[in-house]
Amino acid sequence: MSQEESIALQRACIDEHMRGENAHDWPAVYETFIQDERASYDVVPLSTHFPGFAGVVDFYKAFDAAVPDFVLTNTAEYDVPGCSIREVTVTGTHQAEFCGVAPTGQKVRFELAAFYLFGEGEEAGKLKTERVYFDLETVLRQMRGEANAPTGVGLAERSA
Repeated sequence: MSQEESIALQRACIDEHMRGENAHDWPAVYETFIQDERASYDVVPLSTHFPGFAGVVDFYKAFDAAVPDFVLTNTAEYDVPGCSIREVTVTGTHQAEFCGVAPTGQKVRFELAAFYLFGEGEEAGKLKTERVYFDLETVLRQMRGEANAPTGVGLAERSA
């Protein structure tokens, strides 16, 4: 498979993945992953690894409960064979416990970098791992309703 073909498969997978996330269509999101123990979800700011396909499902259940109306706005894309990166702005409302912060109903808005690692060969168009990086302190300050909580650098506005 050529590099161009590999990247095209990755892009199609991520497009469906993000469409599913924004629609909260969890079967569609889960279908983008390799569905066995090789799959995983990593939340680097929490130092948390969710192993296996069951771990991927557990992550999404927890985040969807905490911010059930979340929406992702894709602001930048970077692709090489085997790995794609997306910069996104996440918005939503804090509705369940997250990192020890009880639900407050506060709006959240933060920027996140997602690294998507893909399978090989026949699985080149399926996610093996999604690994996310974001400023946890920004999210927690917003959830607590702090008046001076930062909201990022404005990537969504600059990409529009």
